Amino acid sequence: MYDRKTWVVLALCGCLLAANIYFSSQQNLKNKAELERKEAIQKSLPPPDLQDPALPPSAGLNVETPPPSTEEETVTLENSEVIFTLTNIGGGIKYAEFKNQFKVGSKDALVQHNHFGRGPIGALAGANEVLENIPYALKPEQSIPGKKAVFIAKLTSGLIAKKTFTLVEGDKPGSPYLLNFELALQNTAASDINLGQWSLFLGEASPLYQAEVPQQTGFFWHDNGDMNFKDGSSFKGGWFSSAQEVIKSPAQAPLEYAGVTNQFFATVIRPTAPYVATVWSKHSDELLTAGAKPVISVNAGLQLPATNLRPDEEKKIDYLVFIGPKDNTMLRKMESAWGSGWGDVMQYGSWMQWSARPLNYILNFYHRALDGVAKNWAWGLAVIFLTITVRIVIWPLHAKSTHTMKKMAKLQPEMAKIKEKYPDDPNKVNTETMGLYKKYGINPLGGCLPMFIQIPVFFGFYKMLQYAVELRGHSFLWVHDLSQPDTLLHLTFLGNLPLNILPIVMAITSFLQIRMTPKTGDATQQKIIMFMPFMFFFFCYNFASALALYWTTQNIFSIGQTWLMNKVPEPELKARSGGNKTSWAQRMVARQAELNKAKGQANLRDVTPDKKKRPPRTGG
Repeated sequence: MYDRKTWVVLALCGCLLAANIYFSSQQNLKNKAELERKEAIQKSLPPPDLQDPALPPSAGLNVETPPPSTEEETVTLENSEVIFTLTNIGGGIKYAEFKNQFKVGSKDALVQHNHFGRGPIGALAGANEVLENIPYALKPEQSIPGKKAVFIAKLTSGLIAKKTFTLVEGDKPGSPYLLNFELALQNTAASDINLGQWSLFLGEASPLYQAEVPQQTGFFWHDNGDMNFKDGSSFKGGWFSSAQEVIKSPAQAPLEYAGVTNQFFATVIRPTAPYVATVWSKHSDELLTAGAKPVISVNAGLQLPATNLRPDEEKKIDYLVFIGPKDNTMLRKMESAWGSGWGDVMQYGSWMQWSARPLNYILNFYHRALDGVAKNWAWGLAVIFLTITVRIVIWPLHAKSTHTMKKMAKLQPEMAKIKEKYPDDPNKVNTETMGLYKKYGINPLGGCLPMFIQIPVFFGFYKMLQYAVELRGHSFLWVHDLSQPDTLLHLTFLGNLPLNILPIVMAITSFLQIRMTPKTGDATQQKIIMFMPFMFFFFCYNFASALALYWTTQNIFSIGQTWLMNKVPEPELKARSGGNKTSWAQRMVARQAELNKAKGQANLRDVTPDKKKRPPRTGG
């Protein structure tokens, strides 16, 4: 019989043996995958004549260069804002890191754009939008460390591609996020080559955090002065469309630029000379963290000009590449320096831009004014000051609305009598009610007007705060990041539910504001109005805390405003001279009632018996 120690030793040995077998198998799998990768790269290497010094002098792209490395080699171009990491595999920008932008919840991990890219930005894609991620040779003698990088390769088609990426220097708006990209192509084949069969990879965009709205990630193109945007959900299809693997834009006008975007950052490639081309896009499902729900990543490409290159003919195409934050102020200023249309990258939309852009301008104005006074809270205070400014501007309308609603509240007994008098005739009730309004000089729309005016302001705020990259990482009171929900902790006993304070305060203040507002309408309407705070609570709960801060500030301001209005003497109901005359609204209601009555009578079937005398019977 074995003693206990023997069994323990045997168990440990068994565990160690199992662990050794497991990790050995994992290492073998890694070695096999690496070998397959190297073999694939070797098969895609350009023909040997790329390095042949006997190439004719007419090969103006200077292909006399050492063989490209089958291993990945990277170089960086760097300025005060961005680190562009370029790779020889595909010859382009592997990713860009923003020095002053950190990942959600981190203070040291930088945001990477093109994080899940199938290839580098600026890579060439051939048939079926497949990237030709072949090794390129770096031309060190033509490059400038940290400022300029030159790659060259020969495609299997016989096309030589030379790519030059250069930092844009200077103090023009947006310069730190710009690269000049020159694509030089030469046909070394024996027949013509149409460049339109290739496209330029625009890179990839994916959400920065798990709760980011999927509709904020997608691809876009700008032509005829208009922005066209397709979000990632377009690939999934819907009620009126089927799922698509590839989405392409129509080639109907010279394309000004194209790119990919998520909520706060975008890649834009802009041809120096616009040309007619299509933009294609694909998607993939990626994991931001292990075990999390997949998010949609969007890839896109821009077709090269449909130009035929004859043998030994060369063509150069110049592009401006932007990889940076969607900062409204900066993008608007870029229009005067780098061409029109940059402001549309904000995706405010044609309807909301008229309110979103001025609101963003005022927000930045207040931030500049407050930055020297309360630097750590400047952005939160700017949101509050902007909200108060808007409320002061619409104060006269709010006062007029409150005055009208108080008058209408005093008419409730009279309106109840009308409903009792004509319980089965709604048209008559409407006619008499309109006459009552006319008699006392009340405009029923006066109580709703401020609400209608606030709707575009609210949606403008929503759009502006939704894409306000300026708010990322900035704190206010207990809020760590104004672009994220103000989560204090997670309630584990409720399924790890986040506890967000500002939306709760917003709902409470909304409820108090409604309670202080004069009651109009019937009981059902009042119940619907009282339910609205709960609707906005769920709407804003997981949105950026800046929106909840705006709504809460507005509620508190409105409570104070209503309190002041309640101190004003109650309005008196006085019949106007000539108030008994039939108003236009009454005439319209009466006319509609007559038409309905006439229509009802016309639809009645005449069942009256025929009174016509029968002719006398004859015969038999």
